[in-house]
Amino acid sequence: MATVKLNNGRTMPQVGFGLWKVNNDTCADQVYNAIKVGYRLFDGACDYGNEQESGEGVARAIKDGIVKREDLFIVSKLWNSFHDGDRVKPICQKQLKDWGVDYFDLYIVHFPIALEYVDPATRYPPGWNYDGKSEVRTSKATISETWKAMETLVDGGMAKSIGISNFQGSLIIDLLRSARIRPAALQIEHHPYLVQEPLTELAKREGMAVTAYSSFGPQSFLELDMKKAQDTPLLFENPTIKKISSAHGKTPAQVLLRWATQRGICVIPKSNNPDRLKQNLDVTSFDLKSSEIAEISALNRNLRFNDPWDYLGTLPIFA
Repeated sequence: MATVKLNNGRTMPQVGFGLWKVNNDTCADQVYNAIKVGYRLFDGACDYGNEQESGEGVARAIKDGIVKREDLFIVSKLWNSFHDGDRVKPICQKQLKDWGVDYFDLYIVHFPIALEYVDPATRYPPGWNYDGKSEVRTSKATISETWKAMETLVDGGMAKSIGISNFQGSLIIDLLRSARIRPAALQIEHHPYLVQEPLTELAKREGMAVTAYSSFGPQSFLELDMKKAQDTPLLFENPTIKKISSAHGKTPAQVLLRWATQRGICVIPKSNNPDRLKQNLDVTSFDLKSSEIAEISALNRNLRFNDPWDYLGTLPIFA
């Protein structure tokens, strides 16, 4: 399995299984089956609401002797409601308990947004709204405060590596000025409609591995009834993608994933289909031509689907 080396010397699988929108009733089985197929990285988050079920799948695979805990690379994320410094460790402890593990291989700040604390006993995961309906309340926690608390998770052995997600260049540069432990990874929306080359180059220059989410562009957002996604041509049907996939005897999904991995970027697709599970894992064994990579990159529209401004009407972090 292809891996990338993190800035602390640890290695991370380049292809993983993303747990966003994986249903609770099938999640344990999907994780278990993905492990059987060969997946070793699982990308979860508090906000996905399925960490307990994900952990059940992991526990079953370990019990059946398919893997050991150290064979797996488990990723989770700090939700916005827990950015205050004294909230970081307790919520990480809860998430570890939900997963049934002693440490995360990578623990990520999900968004550079601090929201007012919601007690997990009141509602979990808390989501974006303080009242569970429409009110968005921010907290006064700074990125620096949150990151210092993240660093203590490494000190305490709760996280082997820590990282960031949905951060733009200026925030990354500012964070690096004060970070005692540098972010090991940056996770971003990344697909041919949103290439973000300056951001990926900044991350690489600063020693951060880049992980792409929503590698298939609008496909991931159709089931959310997002008009922007519905109005955007599917990448699977794009003539350039179809031409290149035909030339290599690969699926459009494999070509989109290889476009990322060949450029050193990690990917975290998901699928319920056993054949597609295997296909999505096999995206480092063939090479695209440099001209094909350039053709795919030229599809860029700077089109972002995961933007709080679009679905909340506030928090324009990508402005």
